[in-house]
Amino acid sequence: TNKQWYQRRVRGFLLKTKFLFRLPRCFCYKMLINSIFFINQSGDIFLEKHWRTIVSRSVCDHFFDAQTKATTPEDVPPIITANKNYLINIYREKIYLVAVTQMEVQPLFVIEFMHRVMDTFTEYFDECTETAIKDNIIVVYQLLEEMLDNGFPLATELNILTELIKPPTILNKAVSMVTGKEGVSSVLPGSQLSNVPWRRQGVKYANNEAYFDCVEDVDVIIDANGNVVSAEIHGNINCNVHLSGMPDLSMSFINPRLLDDVSFHPCVRLKRWESEKVLSFIPPDGNFVLMSYHISSQNQVAIPVYVRAMINFNDGQIGKVDITVGPKQTLGKTVDNVIISVPLPKEVTGCSMTTSVGTYTFDPTSKQLKWDIGKIQPLKIPTMRGTCTIATGASCKAAHPTIHVDFKISQLAVSGLKVNRLDMFNENYKPFKGVKYITKAGNFQVRT
Repeated sequence: TNKQWYQRRVRGFLLKTKFLFRLPRCFCYKMLINSIFFINQSGDIFLEKHWRTIVSRSVCDHFFDAQTKATTPEDVPPIITANKNYLINIYREKIYLVAVTQMEVQPLFVIEFMHRVMDTFTEYFDECTETAIKDNIIVVYQLLEEMLDNGFPLATELNILTELIKPPTILNKAVSMVTGKEGVSSVLPGSQLSNVPWRRQGVKYANNEAYFDCVEDVDVIIDANGNVVSAEIHGNINCNVHLSGMPDLSMSFINPRLLDDVSFHPCVRLKRWESEKVLSFIPPDGNFVLMSYHISSQNQVAIPVYVRAMINFNDGQIGKVDITVGPKQTLGKTVDNVIISVPLPKEVTGCSMTTSVGTYTFDPTSKQLKWDIGKIQPLKIPTMRGTCTIATGASCKAAHPTIHVDFKISQLAVSGLKVNRLDMFNENYKPFKGVKYITKAGNFQVRT
């Protein structure tokens, strides 16, 4: 979606400037947040936090005006000027986070900080929904108090926060109820003063393992003639590392020349990458994003599926639909979780389709035609043909719906990126290591 693309570009910019995972001291003087409001889709403010002065809820009226004018939640302008205030917002998990500042700040930093807040809530509560936030309201306020100090970023590293504030397990809640303690540690985490603040000290595991997922999202726009208008790949190397001690890892690639537009977690030694194209780092403990990359050259982007579509409404009260989907440049890998979504004109009242593979549904309220294909079998190409009924007296001859495609391909990095080897130093044990490749559809559009 556009929201996911926007978030990736924001994160990519901040990673390049090395401000994503550790906000340096010089940055604090450029970002000051007075208040944060949590707003649900109904427009209700269900949580607010103030740091310097209490900002009236009425300041959100400017945000509500912009929300009313937007066609979708993602279309709300991220920055809104309101008299002497600036409203900077993000939308995630059906929740708006609206930060209020009373001075000019760098908005990308505020946006990234709010994403970090949502990521932290997800790690603590397994989900970041309105219900989860309300059920853990005390922990939420404790986290916000530690992450911002008088409006300035303070502790944003997850391993530091988990040492300061225990996650809300059943045992921790019971101890808090019995003892009356708030669950906030009175001892400063040792890693906060370390030159490796992203890793906890004294980590020990019975089973030492490190898993790396190379996940690539393909953003493609194809016109009605089948020509590629734009094609991009946004990739992440997501890590799940559970290693004892202080391991030093190095990762090399078979074809590092593909990685020109890259951004790293601060644990990566930038000089070695620039000289040898090798990722050398002391990993954080647990889940983190080691590297993000962007490939925008169309001749390097292999499109893994093709879609042939013919949709027209030229026959009066009947519209015709004919869609064919198939694999393309997948190196023999199976295309799975394939879903075709077609937003039909509002004049359409019903659909009658025949599919060779999968099932279709039509939502008369949202006018969304969805075809759930599932797995594409090489010997059975999925097709969907049928007609759409148009309301009496209505006409939608000029309608040209844009088809949205969703899919997933396991054990394939469509960019051709491949890890050559992963070595560990400074520790004597032999960990279990694994690398997995996944290609997914990002904003994959086919125009008709």
